[in-house]
Order: sequence, then C-alpha cells, then structure tokens
Amino acid sequence: MSKNITLTVPDETYSKMKDFQEIKWSEVARKSIEERIDLLETLEEIANKSKLTEKDVEELSTKIKKGIARRHAP
Repeated sequence: MSKNITLTVPDETYSKMKDFQEIKWSEVARKSIEERIDLLETLEEIANKSKLTEKDVEELSTKIKKGIARRHAP
C-alpha cells in the first residue's frame, strides 16, 4: 500500500518545474527519498559496526573542521 504526502516547494522552483511538464515530478521526489533512505541506512549500518567512542568521533570531527577551515582560510 502506498501513502500520499504533500510537498511544498518555493514559488520559483514550482515555476521552473512547470517549464518541464513532461517530467513526472512525483517520481523524481520518490526516487530521491528512496536514495536518501538507502544512504542513511548504509551510514547507520557502518556506524553500528564502528568501535569509535563518542569522544573519538568528537575529536575526529574537530580535526576535520580545523582542516577544512585551514584549507579555506584567506
């Protein structure tokens, strides 16, 4: 059984969508949602197998953020 959802898009996006009426936008949205769910399930699976502690993750996150900041510094 399928369920319906309501999707709100900005006026500008809707206007552009109308330019491509041959596209089944509900199918585009459905596939995008399914792909995102697949990605999240994969990430969750990886995270569940990880032996990293929360502290390890925080330290890694800090190092990554510092590296990104250095890379983008003027």
